[in-house]
Amino acid sequence: MKGIRQLADHLDISIGTVSRALNGKPDVNEETRRRVLEAAEQLGYVANQAGRSLRKGATGIIGFMMQTGHEITGQGDTFFMSVFDGVQAVFARHKLDLVALLCSSEEDPDDYLKRVVARGFADGIILSATRRHDHRFEFLDRAKIPFITLGRSQTDVGQPWYDLDFEGIADQAVDRLVSKGHKRIAISRPHDDINLGHVFVERCREALARHGLQLAENHIFRSKPNETGGYQIARDLIACTDRPTAIVLVNEATTIGLYRGLEEAGLKPGRDVAVIGQYSPQCQFLSPRLTCFSLSLRDLGIALAESLLATMPAFSQHYPQAARRQLWPMTLVEGDSDHGGVSA
Repeated sequence: MKGIRQLADHLDISIGTVSRALNGKPDVNEETRRRVLEAAEQLGYVANQAGRSLRKGATGIIGFMMQTGHEITGQGDTFFMSVFDGVQAVFARHKLDLVALLCSSEEDPDDYLKRVVARGFADGIILSATRRHDHRFEFLDRAKIPFITLGRSQTDVGQPWYDLDFEGIADQAVDRLVSKGHKRIAISRPHDDINLGHVFVERCREALARHGLQLAENHIFRSKPNETGGYQIARDLIACTDRPTAIVLVNEATTIGLYRGLEEAGLKPGRDVAVIGQYSPQCQFLSPRLTCFSLSLRDLGIALAESLLATMPAFSQHYPQAARRQLWPMTLVEGDSDHGGVSA
């Protein structure tokens, strides 16, 4: 059984009284409220959320837009699942629900977002995979839909954002490798126009220049953000006539493929090629232990959610101290993978 009319008929009480009892209104007799709540539970009453949304002018849903497909997520995506956990922990305080908006790798992200917005599906949006120039920002700004981005862009409409500190990764990794004697340092970057690739390459160039070194163009390896992409990086690195003695990976999933590709060629990470990567649950099983950058993904999710709600009038009073824009710090976890390689 479901429906407020059926519930009212069963109790022989007006629909208005049942509605006020269910919504905790103070003008309902406590005995009547008890009867209504007990009957609702026993008879399986389900509130019409669509009707409530129309009356309130809100859906109670926040959408998190991400792209899917094997070429993007590889053998599994633990990054976003951990972020989602933090985001939903905040939304649960306000009886909001997080919904993943999954844009296929075969669909244009701009078109997908326009379709979602046209349906009035969500009260706010979290965008990921931000591009160098991202038209989604301008579209959401014109539509007056609150949003926050996980990532930066040269497109800027004043929206809040959080991004991983790729500049800090570049500085620490380059300084660490140069201090160990490396001069031919390679890096990876995403294959597409995602903004983090531009940020990371630019900062690595600057970090190397401080040491009087250059980042050779053939030492910048574009790859898909998955294990296969890492395997291809290994093959391309081995094929270089001036083979790099060290590499810094910007994606966590590529490390596994890189290890496999190097070892198939008789090269050992940490002995023949120094490797610095990004932490993932899988990397703890690699040998040698990966020197990597780590972060609390759940805490990042919490911060994203609180900063988004701080821009929404219905919730802003709860988060007066929420940051609007922040580079999320990364912690270097020392392993054994960045030893050696200098004499290669």
